[in-house]
Amino acid sequence: MDKEERKTINQGQEDEMEIYGYNLSRWKIAIVSLGVICTGGFLLLLLYWMPEWRVKATCIRAAIKDCEVVLLRTTDEFRVWFCAKIRLLSLETHPFLSPKSTANKVSNGHAVHLIENPAEENRHELSKYPQTQLQQIRYFTHHSVKYFWNDTIHNFDFLKKLLYGVNEITVKVPSVFKLLIKEVLNPFYIFQLFSVILWCTDEYYYYALAIVIMSIVSIVSSLYSIRKQYVMLHDMVAAHSTVRVSVCRVNEEIEEIFSTDLVPGDIMVIPLNGTIMPCDAVLINGTCIVNESMLTGESVPVTKTNLPNPSVDIKGMGDELYNPETHKRHTLFCGTTVIQTRFYTGELVKAVVVRTGFSTSKGQLVRSILYPKPTDFKLYRDAYLFLLCLVAVAGIGFVYTIINSILNEVEVGVIIIESLDIITITVPPALPAAMTAGIVYAQRRLKKIGIFCISPQRINICGQLNLVCFDKTGTLTEDGLDLWGIQRVENAQFLLPEENVCNAMLVKSQFVACMATCHSLTKIGGVLSGDPLDLKMFEAIGWILEEATEEETALHNRIMPTVVRPPKQLLPESIPTGNQEMELFELPAVYEIGIVRQFPFSSALQRMSVVARVLGDKKMDAYMKGAPEIIASLCKPETVPVDFEKVLEDFTKQGFRVIALAHRKLESKLTWHKVQNISRDTIENNMDFMGLIIMQNKLKQETPAVLEDLHKANIRTVMVTGDNMLTAVSVARDCGMILPQDKVIIAEALPPKDGKVAKINWHYADSLTQCSNSSAINSEAIPIKLVHESLEDLQVTRYHFAMNGKSFSVILEHFQDLVPKLMLHGTVYARMAPDQKTQLVEALQNVDYFVGMCGDGANDCGALKRAHGGISLSELEASVASPFTSKTPSISCVPNLIREGRAALITSFCVFKFMALYSIIQYFSVTLLYSILSNLGDFQFLFIDLAIILVVVFTMSLNPAWKELVAQRPPSGLISGALLFSVLSQIIICIGFQSLGFFWVKQQPWYEMWHPHSDACNTTRSLRWNSSHPYNETELDEHNIQNYENTTVFFISSFQYLIVAIAFSKGKPFRQPCYKNYFFVVSVIILYVFVLFIMLHPVASIDQVLQIVCVPYQWRVTMLIIVLVNAFVSITVENFFLDMVLWKVVFNRDKQGEYRFGTTQPPQASVDRWGKCCLSWALRCRKKIPKAKYMYLAQELLVDPEWPPKPQTTTEAKALVKENGSCQIITIT
Repeated sequence: MDKEERKTINQGQEDEMEIYGYNLSRWKIAIVSLGVICTGGFLLLLLYWMPEWRVKATCIRAAIKDCEVVLLRTTDEFRVWFCAKIRLLSLETHPFLSPKSTANKVSNGHAVHLIENPAEENRHELSKYPQTQLQQIRYFTHHSVKYFWNDTIHNFDFLKKLLYGVNEITVKVPSVFKLLIKEVLNPFYIFQLFSVILWCTDEYYYYALAIVIMSIVSIVSSLYSIRKQYVMLHDMVAAHSTVRVSVCRVNEEIEEIFSTDLVPGDIMVIPLNGTIMPCDAVLINGTCIVNESMLTGESVPVTKTNLPNPSVDIKGMGDELYNPETHKRHTLFCGTTVIQTRFYTGELVKAVVVRTGFSTSKGQLVRSILYPKPTDFKLYRDAYLFLLCLVAVAGIGFVYTIINSILNEVEVGVIIIESLDIITITVPPALPAAMTAGIVYAQRRLKKIGIFCISPQRINICGQLNLVCFDKTGTLTEDGLDLWGIQRVENAQFLLPEENVCNAMLVKSQFVACMATCHSLTKIGGVLSGDPLDLKMFEAIGWILEEATEEETALHNRIMPTVVRPPKQLLPESIPTGNQEMELFELPAVYEIGIVRQFPFSSALQRMSVVARVLGDKKMDAYMKGAPEIIASLCKPETVPVDFEKVLEDFTKQGFRVIALAHRKLESKLTWHKVQNISRDTIENNMDFMGLIIMQNKLKQETPAVLEDLHKANIRTVMVTGDNMLTAVSVARDCGMILPQDKVIIAEALPPKDGKVAKINWHYADSLTQCSNSSAINSEAIPIKLVHESLEDLQVTRYHFAMNGKSFSVILEHFQDLVPKLMLHGTVYARMAPDQKTQLVEALQNVDYFVGMCGDGANDCGALKRAHGGISLSELEASVASPFTSKTPSISCVPNLIREGRAALITSFCVFKFMALYSIIQYFSVTLLYSILSNLGDFQFLFIDLAIILVVVFTMSLNPAWKELVAQRPPSGLISGALLFSVLSQIIICIGFQSLGFFWVKQQPWYEMWHPHSDACNTTRSLRWNSSHPYNETELDEHNIQNYENTTVFFISSFQYLIVAIAFSKGKPFRQPCYKNYFFVVSVIILYVFVLFIMLHPVASIDQVLQIVCVPYQWRVTMLIIVLVNAFVSITVENFFLDMVLWKVVFNRDKQGEYRFGTTQPPQASVDRWGKCCLSWALRCRKKIPKAKYMYLAQELLVDPEWPPKPQTTTEAKALVKENGSCQIITIT
């Protein structure tokens, strides 16, 4: 039954979930209600925290088709549970469902090619439901998306074609009360409430009040930040959520409606002066210039053209289905701004609505912000394990207290309070506030250096980053491109490169005409704007662009062209001689070129083209520009120079961005109207190759230094770009990502074709040396693996893989076994689409890398969200999706963030260790005193908890980050050898010295059971001291606080808290030394002096408040010696033994299999070997297989003779019938 009743929704998508059906059970609800009453409401809280338990405790399994409640579980690694209630939708009351209402929304004209008649769709969809069930349809809502029951697939689904709902992206700002309830019901706050109630019954009011105040401050600040984020998101979304729009109805009637009433299939009229799109729509008429910065981070205006008409472009287009991603050049996305439109006379600019509400691209972005994936970090998982250990320790104390109290015939009420009190001592209620302090301080320091954070928990994760992906353009290199020069072609031969394009000799050449016309520039508010590359190209020739006004367009029967012309000073007065065509110069007085038709740049085609006509010319010209390899393939072979590939390779190797130009004369029979309907393929072929434009993309000044810092810190760097492969490799060499002596292996993967299996061709790129004159290293040389005696001195072979987006997709699909190997050494990923960047980040995470992503916001949104630490260098709205945003567009923020992350992570460890020790020290103090039916006094507790613990915790977190990145990385979790050894050793030391004091005081000759008239010091002092306490006798009889054991334990434990605080407050290599943390130093000195003073020189009033008894001066000195020896042992074990032996052993193990860059400091072999000999019996850390997959893989590849692949070989994927569906890899030389 389990298999039958488990379904999957959103299959193959990021939010894929398993779904189970349940029905409410009355008898189960009755039992749970009884349990809630018996547990005082605690069971209700437990069920609130655990949705799975809640559903299983109150419901019984049922068929999904008929269930009342659904239980959902994500299929990712987090396996998060959700539950949702099934609701019913009445068809009669739904405004969008009657065929009559939808008939009014029928599209006409071009839309019929794009989307079916909605009325027919409704009839088709409704036919899936039996007539008896037509009145109501079952659905549930999860993460703002409605899922409706579909009888055809017997599962819940988005029935987008049937039920659309209101076109609105609603971000409801929860009320303060709702947020408060949700925040207060956090398990930690419930535990604090329990502790406060318990302390109040025990008359321990002061600390209870302190915890209440801390909790209130924490809750208020948390509520403020959460509500502020909701309000910001609501304002961002709601600003343009409801606007009035014009839609076309039957018989070309225009009706004005609210955007919330739009449904897919409506034809929307785009106004002339532009608008903010309230939905996703595809253009079917006219052209729009759109600013898409809200979604892509790219503030450059994009030209959108109408969708090709399938009735005209018969060539395979009729069968092609519309896809928003494939046809994004024709799609106007929700939230983007239409700046202006261009249109034909008598025809409006129209677009068909394709997606509404949360289904739109903007809706999906908002959903990803509202419902982010949980961040899985070992520290937080280990923290819960550690708390469970403390709970187990508390359990032992709980049982011990009960047994001890019963044996000593203590009252039942006292037994209950004292046994529960031991739990609140062991699991400190102040722990959440203490853990948050370090992150808050780190966030404040990041803000000072211009890095803003919207997800503070990720700061700790950034401390673990060991690989950072960088976008190239605008991140590693300058944002714009500079024109380096041109290299024209005449008679199928390259001329010499020319730097100056703006001169009279070239003004009427076809080459300059192509540069002047083949672009997507437009004037917005009188300012030329568009793609930066096009802008640089157009500015280089110095021409003038003029666009037709609306009035001029309306006067003519056809679209008025954009006109470009050179400045008058460049035009020669007489006709120049040369190889130029005479007909161009028939009208020497005026030389203008009109752009008749534009085919915009397509990343899939890697080219753009235009049809233009010189004023007065009879024939039109076609100009094309794009990727050199593509342009050359579309030109007549006889016009392409023989040395084309060599010249292109020379430029790309030097890091230049190269664009090729081509031209051809069109037939005179082509009229303006015919050109408007002609297909792209008809124009873009049989061209004449004209030459190359060479653009220079300069490295940012700080790039090489930052990458060198990362390499020294053993942090891998990877380039992910949309640019050309060879250009990317060249930039990687220039910036130091690939060293001069390193080999680059290009993986060219080809998908299965014509019955042949997928294959990878391996090519070794030439290595460029620093000197440009020296000859290139032999490309056939194979990297040599360096052999070492042991893995700790391992130097991984220097080779890098480079591949483009297409190859990456083929490898992901057909070579799953090779993906981890390629991830280990892949350095350059070129021509990567936005979704491929996200897939790359996921692939790197799958081999256990902690991945950072740094991008300028353009096309990097998905990868920035998916990475462990995403840093956006753009302050546009797209940065809302990124956890970190840098105010300065420089990659220098990356090492700063990692340094602060490491400091915050180490601070978290320090605080956690300190709080654990505080709990155990106080737990042991109380346990020792319980054995003699005593306890610490209220003010003793208060002094320890408030004056020592809170002051120390909030000041020890203030250590700033160390000034540079080091090669070591902090451990990722609390459950690691070094940290456990540190905590356990300090626990043993503290327990040992506390026990020593407790039992030794009983051996003193002056010791007796203390009573108000005890004379351990001297009679006079004792009498004087006791005379001031005439009322204490009854209190002492009741609580037995004042005794010699209590005083001894109090003094020793007070010093122990300060000793472990100093021992754990480490500086280098991740934080500044603790002596630079002035608040901490001053606080600790004041506390030391105060405790030392009241111990060596008793003050009656203080002794009275703290309920300390008088002990001989000799015993005070003895206690001081115990404390000094304790301090010496604790600090020696923590800072010398642990750091010099165990810490380095653990770090050295962590570095096995690490990809090392540059020169690293030689390991201290002697120390490591000694440490290994001493500790191998306890930790066996040398024998262990590395935990991280990439480390284990690196060790495996060292002994693999077939890796790296040899030059000029091919790897084929041969599909075999295997259970696991893997492929056999066959290498063919």
